[in-house]
Amino acid sequence: MTNLDRGHLLTEQVNTNSQNLDKLSCLELVELFNREDENAIAAVAKAKVPLATAIERTAEALRHGGRLFYIGAGTSGRLGVLDAAECPPTFCSPPELVQGIIAGGAGALLRSSEDLEDRAEDGASAIAGSQITKLDVVAGITAGGTTPFVHGALQAARERGATTIFIACVPVEQVSTDADIDIRLLTGAEILAGSTRLKAGTATKLALNILSTGVMVQLGKVYGNRMIDVAVTNKKLRDRAIRMLQDLTDLNREAAGLLLEQSGKSVKLALAMHWTGLDKAESDRLLSQHQGNLRAAVDSHNGS
Repeated sequence: MTNLDRGHLLTEQVNTNSQNLDKLSCLELVELFNREDENAIAAVAKAKVPLATAIERTAEALRHGGRLFYIGAGTSGRLGVLDAAECPPTFCSPPELVQGIIAGGAGALLRSSEDLEDRAEDGASAIAGSQITKLDVVAGITAGGTTPFVHGALQAARERGATTIFIACVPVEQVSTDADIDIRLLTGAEILAGSTRLKAGTATKLALNILSTGVMVQLGKVYGNRMIDVAVTNKKLRDRAIRMLQDLTDLNREAAGLLLEQSGKSVKLALAMHWTGLDKAESDRLLSQHQGNLRAAVDSHNGS
């Protein structure tokens, strides 16, 4: 990390396009935001190579018993916790597989605790407390790139042999890193100077969406573009599961519902049973032999 005056950081600059922000009509304000938000999409596109590398390395780590940790402070920390929290209901992944750590703990999700981001030792302690090992992946998220909490965590993670990812919205010449994978989301100056919950936050959310979803696809938790590992925990999700089974098979709604119940409310297992003709236990064993990858399991059994 370089010793740079924060005022020179890209994320702290004044946006010349919004200098009359307080004079704009409501419609003009919305239009300005819409134009500026296009920079978030462009920033993620320019980071596609390191993002793809992050997906590949993380999926490989998780296949071998590792975990993914997001770590950050303020908005960056909240975005990491949000992405981690959405993995279990979307992919039926165990809560410990993807975890979010925010400076200040759970209380910081609802109330600002940005003063705690200055403690690098707290970041290191969070790594120790989570018992990070060489099997794990730690992604440090910091829009301005300088957050001591994040850098302390990444250093501690490197010392433990974990794979490290650095996600920031400033160029490498402003803030350098020793992380294994360096993702820069260069969204430019914010409409509201220094408010990185705006474009920087949007680009970060997009990148995390891609990272976690890409990893889960690589782990076989998706078939085509369907969430076949979705947790069937309420009426809405049961209806979605049945419709998914109907769409992917030749079954009517009643038969799809019966198959879902026979599988123990697992869409993936239900599909494996239907496509292979095996019973629940045999289908479960087949999936286990292929690390839960439905396509690989079915193709192997059916000789494709």
